[in-house]
Amino acid sequence: MKHIKILKSSRSLLIAGTIAISSIFFIGFDDSDDFELAKNMDIYHTLVRELRLFYVDDIEISKIFRSSIDDMLQTLDPYTVYYPESEIEDFRFMTTGQYGGIGALMRTEKDKIVIEEIYENYPADKAGFKVGDIITKVGDQVANSKNYDDVSILMKGIPDSQIDITVFRPTDDKEYTKTLTRERIQVENVPYFGMLKDNIGYIKLTGFTQTAYDEVKSALVQLKVKNADKIILDLRNNPGGLLIEAVKIVSLFVNEGTSVVSTKGKVQQWNHNFTTNLQPVDIQIPLAVLVSRNSASASEIVSGALQDLDRAIIVGERTYGKGLVQTTRDLSYNAKLKVTTAKYYIPSGRCIQALDYTHRNSDGSVGFIPDSLISEFRTLSGRKVYDGGGVIPDIKVEESDISPIAQHLFNDLIIFDFATQYASKHDSIPPPEIFKLNDNEFNDFVDFALTRNVNYKTETEKELDKLIEIAKKEKYYKKVNGEIEALKKGLNHQVRDDIIYFKDDITDILEIEIVRRYYYRKGAIINSLAESNGVEQSIAVLKDQNKYNTLLKP
Repeated sequence: MKHIKILKSSRSLLIAGTIAISSIFFIGFDDSDDFELAKNMDIYHTLVRELRLFYVDDIEISKIFRSSIDDMLQTLDPYTVYYPESEIEDFRFMTTGQYGGIGALMRTEKDKIVIEEIYENYPADKAGFKVGDIITKVGDQVANSKNYDDVSILMKGIPDSQIDITVFRPTDDKEYTKTLTRERIQVENVPYFGMLKDNIGYIKLTGFTQTAYDEVKSALVQLKVKNADKIILDLRNNPGGLLIEAVKIVSLFVNEGTSVVSTKGKVQQWNHNFTTNLQPVDIQIPLAVLVSRNSASASEIVSGALQDLDRAIIVGERTYGKGLVQTTRDLSYNAKLKVTTAKYYIPSGRCIQALDYTHRNSDGSVGFIPDSLISEFRTLSGRKVYDGGGVIPDIKVEESDISPIAQHLFNDLIIFDFATQYASKHDSIPPPEIFKLNDNEFNDFVDFALTRNVNYKTETEKELDKLIEIAKKEKYYKKVNGEIEALKKGLNHQVRDDIIYFKDDITDILEIEIVRRYYYRKGAIINSLAESNGVEQSIAVLKDQNKYNTLLKP
């Protein structure tokens, strides 16, 4: 009887909750919406009740609700996301760039948790932890890939609190236990800035958290003190962040009171026009903005607005195309909802959103906005620009895709593990801007890779496998077997030959990974600049004043 009373009690609570929630949601909807919402919430409530009563095993209610919420939001767009109370620290990190922890980035590898990156001068670095160390114990809890989330939560905490962490170092074959004092970790938005040749200043911006503007302004001022008379702002692979930080960064280069971006949503309160309200640092200095296919959101506001205002030359690849704005809403029990509330429009009036989440295909997938719906707009000086497909650069520079073998060696952590081994045998290396692997060291890598049973397929081979499968299904395989076998033979590759053939490709990635062990993220950026086509093209256009001025005219 007691069990039945509990079920009745919980059922009453669920019904009361449903009525309360329904009454809240009804505000602002018409009668048909009210009925559909009430009907579906009642169905959902009765479904959960029946599962609790009759499903053969015990049900984890929080797990069921979390998966149903996530799946529901995925039908809208990838940016509308639910954060339960347990993930608020991660949410705070996304917006502020800060968290209480030890300053180490982790990943799982098979059944292990491995340190992938260490932030300079933070607790993990001070304790002597190294990239490649395997975390075996946090506090009293044994660490492995199955409890990664629990371990991640344990490592975060209030600054000045302490935590015992044990790591195993494969290169030493030893375990080390250290007591670390957590600190307030601030991940920099500008991990590097410096002077390039010909008085050109360079700023790498990787995020748009609450300190992005301050960091870019500080870098710009310091570069001008060093006599920089031209600037490259590198937004490649920057996924975006806070819209207001994007507006403030644009304000560094344009007059106060300039319109940067406007937002328009279904609800009137999300309609805003954002103008610059800060004094600029320099409205004349020639400016090139580097972008890539993974530059998104706030990165596209900065690059798109500076293009629309004819204030900068955009160099690189067509950007991602995310023209949607998210707003955070508080939920009960300290949870939060990051919900898409508006689209943003840059000064020319265009929205760069590329994917159409409103009109999905029959299979639920989404497609790009069709050319028939893409419109022409004009920059301040009258140059033609277009909506519906990201920011199209003024100078297109395709960063070369890495070879399949290099991609495999990176994804399969062979390059990562060799860099760990290399660092264990070399106390120091030359500065990042001049570090190079010699031929003997590359041959060592080849031998190392061959011990790892490298097995990969090129995209051509994968497509051929699909062709064979279709041919067999349609019973054409016997007829074309000879041609297919000849094609397979022609595509046959030897791992050693491929590694040597794509030596330059692989060496670039190897050098960056090794430099990261000694000079952290900043050093990796410096090392990568020497091989960047985008940086070279940006330098070239900034040095050619006539070309720069011509590109900014209709």
